[in-house]
Amino acid sequence: MAENDALLPEYEALIRRELELIGEDPEREGLAKTPGRVAKAMLWMTQGYQQDARTVIGDALFSESHNNMVLVRDIELYSMCEHHMLPFFGKAHIAYIPDGHIVGLSKLARVVDIYARRLQVQERMTEEIAQALTDVLKPKGVGVVIEAAHLCMMMRGVQKQNSKTVTSAVRGSFRDDHKTRDEFLRLAYNGSY
Repeated sequence: MAENDALLPEYEALIRRELELIGEDPEREGLAKTPGRVAKAMLWMTQGYQQDARTVIGDALFSESHNNMVLVRDIELYSMCEHHMLPFFGKAHIAYIPDGHIVGLSKLARVVDIYARRLQVQERMTEEIAQALTDVLKPKGVGVVIEAAHLCMMMRGVQKQNSKTVTSAVRGSFRDDHKTRDEFLRLAYNGSY
């Protein structure tokens, strides 16, 4: 975020003006430091724009002959809807079938963060994660499922408190082989065979 520090004064001024527009006094005690806090928070929550999967994965690719599914479930994610700039949050389930290389497991969570920490729509984010892993890992297949609750549906509009949105993206053997896809979906949703 250090490279974005130069943006802080301008961003703070925008937040100060936003507070004025809704009828608040940005100088009152409870709000005096809010513009700075919001500016820093937004720059942190959108830091994914300055990152890419290849750099984040770096040298965490390891030669390995393992050729069965690797799945990491329940990777929590927090993002912001690009339509209302309200949060959505949930979990990602990511699987891949290696083709000569495996990746450090924490790197899968870091790839999720790259795309979650942007203004997003869940559908695109799911595809971006799957494509990034396909491009960097060059596996036999990739599967991504994201389940999320959207505050834009919960706090405003239709106000549906218990709704979840589920999206998926599959590549390679996860798309071409129904048994592989079925195994992935069973593991992603149930955690067992």
